[in-house]
Amino acid sequence: MDWRSVRFDWNRARAFLVTAEEGSLSAAARALGMAQPTLGRQVAALEEELSVALFERSGRGLELTPAGLDLLDHVRGMGEAAANFSRGAAGQSQQIEGHVCLTASDTYSAWLLPPFVTRLRQQHPGIEVEIVATNTVQNLRRREADIAIRNTRPTDPDLIARRLRDDTAHLFASDAYIARLPQPITAEALSTADFIGFDRDTRYIEQLNSLGLSLSASNFPMIAANHLVHWALIRAGAGIGAVPTGLGDAEPGVSRVLPDMAPITFPIWLVAHRDLARSRRIRTVFDLLAAYLEAPHAPA
Repeated sequence: MDWRSVRFDWNRARAFLVTAEEGSLSAAARALGMAQPTLGRQVAALEEELSVALFERSGRGLELTPAGLDLLDHVRGMGEAAANFSRGAAGQSQQIEGHVCLTASDTYSAWLLPPFVTRLRQQHPGIEVEIVATNTVQNLRRREADIAIRNTRPTDPDLIARRLRDDTAHLFASDAYIARLPQPITAEALSTADFIGFDRDTRYIEQLNSLGLSLSASNFPMIAANHLVHWALIRAGAGIGAVPTGLGDAEPGVSRVLPDMAPITFPIWLVAHRDLARSRRIRTVFDLLAAYLEAPHAPA
């Protein structure tokens, strides 16, 4: 290979790749954790190095030029190679110390992970833990996290996944709100109750109706995409919402609205990238977390 023919800086190529995928300099700068002017200079410098315009500036922001579109596939391949290199290097580590990033939903991050992380740090004080609490699936290929707790089976063949068990959720409300409902409480009586939704998607309503309820959008005057806000609204007596059974049952002043109703069931999957699983550090945390989540005493 003629190495002298490579005429660009990889950092600048990365700036181009992330800008193209994120759609704007501001979004790309946030993704890379750098200042927007610095990122803009890197993209401009790459265009100068290659003697080609990669983006057109328009009223709608940045649009790839034909040359930029042609080069994008090449730089994506470079990005994958760089990510594979980084994962491979991480997989060589045999030290049970260093950084591990865990990601889970905001509810699991605030409820399930703190006791585990406390125990983990007592056993392995050299491990530094970062928790990414989000209801958006993080990309393990891009090292957005090392280990993920998910409620759906991953489809990427480069990921290893272990199904741990099924979790359940029930409808909960504060005891004060339950006392205001027509008695006795039945599925039919809840047709006039206030519920808390997660978004405007009708699938949640359809799922509840499949369990014997008769609800419409008018039953959902409150929406909280953040599950911790959803839970706070339930505890405050604002209405009825679905939360993991173990979390709801352990909260004083909160009760199941229909104790005999069938639960909402969903699996717990533990996921890591195949390369990272070869790291002793990641493997140790993965196995300890799996054991913790599978144990009968774990919140469920």
